[in-house]
Amino acid sequence: MLQLAAQLRGMARDELRDALALREFSTDGIADLFDLAEALLHQDSLDHVIGRLDRPHLAVLAALATAPHQLDGNGLAERIAALGAPAELQEALPALLDGLRARLLVVDAEGGAAGVMHVPAAVVTRLVPSLGDGLPEVEALLAPAPPVLQVVDEVDRSLLARRASEQAYATVAATAELLAALGAQPARELAKGGLALPDARRLAEVAGVALDEVPRLFGRAVEAGLVVRDGAYWLESDAGAEWSLSGPAERWAVLAECWRERVPPALRELVTRRSETLSAAAFREDVRWLYPVGGDWLDAGLARLAGEAEALGLAVSGEPVQPGRLVLGGQIAEAAALLGAHFPAQVDRVYVQHDLTIVSPGPLEPALDARLRGFADVEGRDLASSYRVTAASVNRGLAAGETAESIREFLGALSLTGIPQPLDYLVAEAASRFGAVRVSAAEEGDVPAKSSIRSDDEQLIGTLEVDQSLSAIGLRRTGPHRLLSRFTPDVVFWALSDARYPVAAEDADGRILRLQRHRLAPTPTAAPAGDPVGKLLDVLLAAPADGPATEQAWLARQLEAAARAKETLTVTVRMPGGQTADYLLAPASVANGRLRARDRKADIERTLPISAIAAVAPAPEED
Repeated sequence: MLQLAAQLRGMARDELRDALALREFSTDGIADLFDLAEALLHQDSLDHVIGRLDRPHLAVLAALATAPHQLDGNGLAERIAALGAPAELQEALPALLDGLRARLLVVDAEGGAAGVMHVPAAVVTRLVPSLGDGLPEVEALLAPAPPVLQVVDEVDRSLLARRASEQAYATVAATAELLAALGAQPARELAKGGLALPDARRLAEVAGVALDEVPRLFGRAVEAGLVVRDGAYWLESDAGAEWSLSGPAERWAVLAECWRERVPPALRELVTRRSETLSAAAFREDVRWLYPVGGDWLDAGLARLAGEAEALGLAVSGEPVQPGRLVLGGQIAEAAALLGAHFPAQVDRVYVQHDLTIVSPGPLEPALDARLRGFADVEGRDLASSYRVTAASVNRGLAAGETAESIREFLGALSLTGIPQPLDYLVAEAASRFGAVRVSAAEEGDVPAKSSIRSDDEQLIGTLEVDQSLSAIGLRRTGPHRLLSRFTPDVVFWALSDARYPVAAEDADGRILRLQRHRLAPTPTAAPAGDPVGKLLDVLLAAPADGPATEQAWLARQLEAAARAKETLTVTVRMPGGQTADYLLAPASVANGRLRARDRKADIERTLPISAIAAVAPAPEED
C-alpha cells in the first residue's frame, strides 16, 4: 500500500482523476491518500478492475506479479519473451503497461532503481492464487490467440438481410412514435424509478410494442440523447426533434452508433479477426478467451448487447449479420446503406378521403408527417399510415398557428385526390368556431385563481361548468360568460382542447396567442452536478503538498500503514552528527510523535522520534 499511496501523492490532479475514473470504489470515509490507497486495494475494488482486464493486460500483470523479483521494462520484456509471448504482444508491451499503470495496478517501486515496477501485495493476493485454478497459467495467458475457424455459410444471405432490415426499420419507426408521443405529452418518472404505468401503456400503444418492451425502447432513446428528463418528467430533446426530421437510415445510424459505443473496443476488434461469417457461438468463444475473468458482468453485457443487436437489425435469430460486423468495425454509413436498401421507400403524396381520413401509401417524409400531425390524429401506423382530421385536431392546428387557408394549401399540394368537400367544410367550420372559448391569465382580484375562461355563448359556458371530463381543472363559474380555474392557462387550454372544445388562448388585450404542446428539453452538454470523484479530490488535494509538518504527517501515515500490514521497512534516521543510518524495522505502533519498532537485524525493540526519520522505503527483497 505504501508504494500506491506514494504514487497517488505524486500524481497531478487531472492524472489522478483519469485514473480514478477507471476504478470502482467507495468514497465513504476517505480522508487522505492512504485511505484512498486502502479503498483501491480493497478486494471488491480489485475484483472489479481485474475482472474487466482483457487477456493481454491480464497476461502482463500476471507475468509481473509472479516474477521472482521486481523488474523494469526491459526485464519484463525479457521475461514475457522467455515465457513464449508472441511478437505482437511484445510490441504492445509499453501500451499494455500504460494501461495497467492507468488503472493503478502497477506502480513505481519506491526506493528502487529508476523504472522498476511494483505490483501491490493486495493485487498479487487476488490474482496469483487463481492462476492455474480457474485462470490459465501465465504461459497460457501469454500464448497467441487460437486460430480462427471459418464457418461454411449455408444460409440464404438475402433472406437474412431482408429480415434484419425489417427489424431495424421497425425499431426506428417505434422510436419515432415514442418521441412524437412525448412531444404531445411528457411521461412521468416515478420516485422509485421507472415510468408511471399509465404513461408506459400510452407509449406502448402509440409505438406498437408490448408493454414489457417499453423500458428497452425508452432506454435506447435515453442513451442516444433523444429523450431528456426535466424534473419529474421525460421530454423529447432538441436532438430528438432533429433526429425525427431525418431519414430512416440516418435515424438508424444514430441508434447504431450509440450501441457501438457501449461495446468495449477489444470486443469490436474480435469481429475484425474474421474475414468470413461470424457465428454467435464463435463470438462468445472469442469473448471468453479475451476476458478470462469476465464473470457475471460479461454474461450480462453479452445478453444486453445481443438483445440490442437483434432490435437494430445487427443480428437475426441470435446470429450476427453483415451490418453488425460493419458497425463494430466503425463502418456505420456502410451498414446504414446496406440495411436502408431494404427499407420501404418514403412518399410525399397521400390520398385524402371523403370519410375525413388521410392514407399515406408508404412512410411519409418526416417533415410532411410532422406538419400533418399538427392538425390530424394518427390512426394507424404501419408501412401504409392513416390519419384522421377532426374538429378538435383542426382546432389544435389553428392554436399552433395554422389557418384554414394554410391547411387547405398544404393538403392541396400533398393530396393525390384533391380535397373532398366534407374535409373542406370541416376545416372551414372549425376555423369559424375557433376561439369560441378563450383562456387567459386570471386578473389580480381573482386570486387564488390563475386562469380565466370566457365565451360569448352563455350556454357553452354552462356546458363547460358541468362537463365531468373537466372536473380535474376545477372550473368555478363567476358570471354568465366567465369561469375561473386554479390551474395555469396552458394547463386549462390543453384540458379544453383534449375535451374537443373550440378553445383559443389570448393575452390581456384579447389577442390570440399561438400555443404548441410540443415542448423540447435541451440536450445536456455538460456532466451532471454532484461529481463524487471531483469532491473527493477537492478534499484530498486541499492540504499543502510539502513543508515539515506535512512531511512528518506523511511519514507517520506510512509507518502506521506498515504497522497494520505487519510490513518491514528500511527506515533512514538522521544521526546527531549529521550522518544518516538505515535500519531494517518492523513498525509496531506510532504515538505521540514516536515510532516503536522491532529492529530485524539487531533483534531489539527501538523507539525513535518521527522528527529524526529522514525517509522510509520498502525493505529490500530477499534473494
